[in-house]
Amino acid sequence: MDLERIKAAAEGYREDMSRFLRELIAIPSESCEEEGVVRRCAQEMERLGFDKVEIDPMGNCLGWMGRGSRVMAFDGHIDTVGIGNRANWTDDPYQGYETDRIIYGRGGSDQEGGVVSAVYGAKIMKDLGLIPADTSILVTATVQEEDCDGLCWQYIHQELGITPEFVVSTEPTDGGIYRGHRGRMEIRVDVKGVSCHGSAPERGDNAIYKMADILQDVRALNENGCGPDDEIKGLVKMLEPEFNEHWEDARFLGRGTVTVSQVFFTSPSRCAVADSCAVSLDRRMTAGETWESCLEEIRNLPACRKYGADVKVSMYTYERPSWTGLVYPTECYFPTWINAESAPHVQALADAHRALYGDARQGDEDAMEKRRRPLIDKWTFSTNGVSIQGRYGIPCVGFGPGAESQAHAPNEITWKSDLVRCAAVYAAMPGLYQNKDGK
Repeated sequence: MDLERIKAAAEGYREDMSRFLRELIAIPSESCEEEGVVRRCAQEMERLGFDKVEIDPMGNCLGWMGRGSRVMAFDGHIDTVGIGNRANWTDDPYQGYETDRIIYGRGGSDQEGGVVSAVYGAKIMKDLGLIPADTSILVTATVQEEDCDGLCWQYIHQELGITPEFVVSTEPTDGGIYRGHRGRMEIRVDVKGVSCHGSAPERGDNAIYKMADILQDVRALNENGCGPDDEIKGLVKMLEPEFNEHWEDARFLGRGTVTVSQVFFTSPSRCAVADSCAVSLDRRMTAGETWESCLEEIRNLPACRKYGADVKVSMYTYERPSWTGLVYPTECYFPTWINAESAPHVQALADAHRALYGDARQGDEDAMEKRRRPLIDKWTFSTNGVSIQGRYGIPCVGFGPGAESQAHAPNEITWKSDLVRCAAVYAAMPGLYQNKDGK
C-alpha cells in the first residue's frame, strides 16, 4: 500500500470535496425533507464512477464500489437540524462562505462533511486499487438521523438485508477515533387530575402539583449521590461496581443523565385546575442500563408510587413519514454501544491513521484546543451506531471531519483539511482490516 500516493490523491480532491460540500449545504435538508441532498449525493456518486447507486424506499442513498460478497460500510446522515434563531448567524446558514481553511454553513460538521469524505474515500480506493477482491464498499447517505437515530439502519439491515462486516460512522470526531457512546431514550410521564373552578381549587385534584412532586424526584435521580443516606440513588451509581457489573465501560462512556425536555397540560380554562399534566424526559444511558431498567427507575420514584394509578410512564414511538412517504415505526430507544480498543475494526482504523498521520489527532491550529486528548475515545452525543451495533451487533467505529461542538450550533463550520485526512484514512482502512482479519 503506497501511503504517500493515498495522501496525494486525497489532497488532490480537496477542491472537489469543498465544492461538493458547499453544494450540499446550500440545499436545506432537515429531517424528512432530504430529497434534494439525497439526489445530489446520488448524482456525485454516479459522476465519480460508483459501480452501483440506488435510493431505497426510505430515501437513503446507497453507493457501491466493488462487487465482492464481503461488505465494508461508511455511513453518514445527510439530514440536519434547523437553523434556530436566524439572528444568531453572522452569515446565511445555507449560502455560507469558504476560506482557504474552513467551510461555513448548516450541516458542514453535522454531518454532510462526513458523507463527502466517504464518497471521495471510496473513489480513491477504486482509483488506487485498494478494494480487496472479495469486498464491496458501501457508502450510505442516510436520512432522519436527527429525528430518530439509527432508524435508517433499522431499515437497511432489516428490510434490505445488508449486514456489513463493520461500519465506519463519519460523524464528527474532532480528529479522534471513537469506539462507542452512551445510548438514549425518550420517556413520557402522564399524570391524571380532576378539574374544578379555580376559585375553589380544593374541590379538584391538580395534576400539575402532582407532576411538580415527580419532577423533584427526577431531578434528584440526576443529581443525587448513591450513598446510604440517599433515599433516591442518583444515576452516578452506575459508575460503581456495587450497582453495575459493567461499571468499567460506564466510567469510560460517562454516567447516564435524565432531564425534563418538554411540559404539557390540559385544563378547561385559565380559571380552572389542570386535569392532566405530562412531561418528556431525555434519558441518556450508560453501559449496564436498558430501556426496561430506565422505565422502572422512573416508576419506582417515591412520588410516582405515591400517586399510583394516576401516573403512567411510557416510551415514545416514532412514526413520522420519510421524504418518500414511508412510515417505519419504532420505539424511541437508542441503545448504548461500546467496543474494546483492541477490536479489529477499531485497530484497522487506528492503524490507517497512524500510518498516514501518526498517533496524535490532527487539525487546523484553531481546531486543536479540543483535540489534545487520546486518539481513541468516545462521542458525547448519539449516532446511527445505536442501531448498527447497539441493536444488531454489527461492529461500528467512528472517525469523521468536523467537531462535536459545531453540531446544532449557529455559525457552524468545518475544516477542509479534515475532509482530506478522513478521505485518506477511509481509503487505507479496508486493506488494513484484511490483515487484521486474517483473510
